[in-house]
Amino acid sequence: MAKHKIGWMPGDGVGQETMAACKPVLDAVGLDAEYISLAIGWDYWCQEGDALPTRTIQGLREVDAALFGAITSKPKAEAEAELAPALQGKGLIYRSPIVRMRQIFDLYTNMRPCRAFPGNPLNYQDDIDLVVFRENTEGLYGGVEWSPVNGKIREALEEHPNFARFHDVPPEKMAFSSRIITWDGASRIVRAAFEFAKKFNYPTVTVVEKPNVLRETSGMFMDAAKEVAKDFPGIELWDTNIDAMAMWLIKNPQNYGVIATSNLFGDVISDLCAQLVGGLGFAAAGNIGGEVAVFEPTHGSAPKYFGQDKVNPLANILAAKMMLDYIGETGKADQIMAAVSQVIAEGKVRTYDMGGQAKCSEMGLAVAALIHLPTHRSITSHP
Repeated sequence: MAKHKIGWMPGDGVGQETMAACKPVLDAVGLDAEYISLAIGWDYWCQEGDALPTRTIQGLREVDAALFGAITSKPKAEAEAELAPALQGKGLIYRSPIVRMRQIFDLYTNMRPCRAFPGNPLNYQDDIDLVVFRENTEGLYGGVEWSPVNGKIREALEEHPNFARFHDVPPEKMAFSSRIITWDGASRIVRAAFEFAKKFNYPTVTVVEKPNVLRETSGMFMDAAKEVAKDFPGIELWDTNIDAMAMWLIKNPQNYGVIATSNLFGDVISDLCAQLVGGLGFAAAGNIGGEVAVFEPTHGSAPKYFGQDKVNPLANILAAKMMLDYIGETGKADQIMAAVSQVIAEGKVRTYDMGGQAKCSEMGLAVAALIHLPTHRSITSHP
């Protein structure tokens, strides 16, 4: 019996190619794992009306961690139009399966390391070492939305003095999204950031919000952060507004290490940090909760590149490295990191985004070639 059970979720588009490039790397480190193929993605939406089938949710409960490729998401009308004819008109609503996974399994920590590898021609500056802790289940991505805005929701909004200027807008001409921040949600993501900073000797944690405008929601987030910070006297709490942080990260990225923020702000700021170290081809993320964790590159399915074996798989490979750290295989994770670092530093194998001509699969094999424990584990289908 294998030591680990790993959910294998290629998803859509180039996610299938970057995941395929990961497999030789995981084989090379000799990971003792059973890989369970789990259904997810646009094809399942079109044919079954669900991009995250119930069998996949059950499968995730039976694995130690999962590795994910990429997902395709489209606006409401396009998603409806691409459903199989028998499923159209039944009121099915597409929701991002990665967002649903985060909420179903309470994967409240979205951790995104952004490191400038020596020799990467795409580095904005060298010596950048940022880790963003993004709250993953609340805020504007909570999915609590309405359109048209009528009934009890409209009545409640009408009671707020700042809603007066919208009084004459017809319900069908209005959409409303809620930004829900809870004390517990804010506290646990900030605590995760401080614990990481303590473990890896970062001197500061910077909390990024906008409490001068979003007085209630960002205000609560910041108040919770200040309470958490009291438990970590050796680490300094910095705070800044989201707009100012975007400026400071461009000006002085080396001044920052661990960053904690809410869902939407974290989505934005982590992509900015990713670009500082070469773009989405180097940006991996872990969605971590108490029950399971799902690791992924942060790029999308890039349909225009699918089938060309072209895109950079290093983000997916670095996500696999994060997964190994999570399941306690830190030695194997270190092997992957060392191999990735060496491939980038040597510069002999570069994908198109790095100015080279190497294929996605070739980059994966180049990383695997620097690891000296060849083996092979097949991928089995989940029933």
